[in-house]
Order: sequence, then C-alpha cells, then structure tokens
Amino acid sequence: MSGPTHDGDKSVRIPDHDLDDLVSTVARLVAESRKQSETLARLTDDSPLTEADEPADRTVEPGAVPVSGRSADTQDSQLDGPSSVFILALDGKAYAEELAALTSWVHHLLLPVYGREITTGRPWCQQWQEHPEAVARLHALWLAWQQLTDVETGLTGPSTWHRDHLDPALIQLRTPDGPFGACTTSPARPNHRLLASPEPAGV
Repeated sequence: MSGPTHDGDKSVRIPDHDLDDLVSTVARLVAESRKQSETLARLTDDSPLTEADEPADRTVEPGAVPVSGRSADTQDSQLDGPSSVFILALDGKAYAEELAALTSWVHHLLLPVYGREITTGRPWCQQWQEHPEAVARLHALWLAWQQLTDVETGLTGPSTWHRDHLDPALIQLRTPDGPFGACTTSPARPNHRLLASPEPAGV
C-alpha cells in the first residue's frame, strides 16, 4: 500500500486500487489506438475490389473474409455525401463500390455457408444484384454482420446476428413469393426475371 507523501517529496503517489484502474485504462487506449491504425491502413488502400480480383474458388474459409470491403473512396464519399451507410442512400461510384464489396461478402461467406440448395420452395437468382429488394436486404444483413461479429460486441454477437438478422432475411429473400419468385427454382434451369412492383398512386 502506498504511504502518505512528505512535504519535501514532490513525487505523485497513486493508491493501489486506483493503479489497477489506470492500467486497465491504458490497455484499453492502446487497443483503441491499434484499431485506429488498422482503420487508417485500410483507408489508404486505394484499390477497390472488383470481380476480377475475386479468387476462382469461392468456398473460402469464413474467417478469411474481411469485415469491410469498402474502399477509401467509398468511405470518403459517404463522409462528404449521404449521412446513411445504407446502400440505397448511395449513388454513382459510391453505390458501385459498395455493391462490389457486398458481392464479395455474399459470394465468399454467405452463399458457401448459408446458401442451401435451390428448390421450388427456396428460389435464388445468380443475378441478385439486379433485384433492388435483394440488394437492400443483403446489404442490411452485411452491415449487421460487420457490427455483431466485431470483437467488441461480445461473445453473443454472432448468435444475435443469426437469430435477429440472418434467419429473417433468408426467409424473406428465398420464400416462393419473395424477390426471386420468378427466378431459378432448379439449379438445372437458371432463370432471372424482375417482378413488376405496384404502380404508385397518382397525385
């Protein structure tokens, strides 16, 4: 236990119980600093992901998929432009880059792990990027995955992602009357067709 200070002693003495808190705080700050350095390193990578960059084998280990495939340009345009990170709030180059990053996540993690077989009761479309509802739902699912699989979320994050995000999203996407209802229902017969949406009421 640290003793009292004397008049002639100019050193600062910290009680032992406060010292543990200080060590914990410093460790947390060091971890945050390291994380910020990694973020800065990602931001300085100016090469956006393209289909040509994707490996031929799409059944890679889930752990090899980056948390975020966004390029620096996409993040910069989001800071200068829309206040939302949701893909439907983006346009032009920012939308294209976000869609490329989403495509990488869908093809390298989501489909190999959770794709399941295509059937009449569980349709899918290889051209899902052309279905606005599918893009919106898959992007929301990817955003939730990034947040809930982060180490700071805690040990229950992945379970929460499965229960609250993955299962409801797949039910909506792959139901027979979902966005892929007129698309592929058998792997042997690929098909893609956009269903007409209701016309807005006249004003």
